Amino acid sequence: MRTTLSLDDDIAAQLEQLRARGDRSFRQLVNDALRAGLALLDREDAAPRGPFTRAVSLGAPRLPDVDDVSEAIAITEGESYR
Repeated sequence: MRTTLSLDDDIAAQLEQLRARGDRSFRQLVNDALRAGLALLDREDAAPRGPFTRAVSLGAPRLPDVDDVSEAIAITEGESYR
C-alpha cells in the first residue's frame, strides 16, 4: 500500500539516525517501527486493566436524607435558622 505519512521532526530524526547506523531502508524502518508499536498497543489492549481508583469507606452519612434541603439545614443548623 502506498500512502503519504507526515512525521514529527523528532520521529523523522530518530528514523534517519537508525537508517544511517544500519542497512535497512527508510521504508523498512518505518514498517518495523509500526509493527513493533502496533504489537505493543495490541498487548496493552488485551491486558486486563485494574481499577484506576481504590474504594474508600467514607463512613455513615450524617444526614439521613438530603432531598429535603430545608430539613437538612434544620438538622445541621438547628430549627432556629428559619
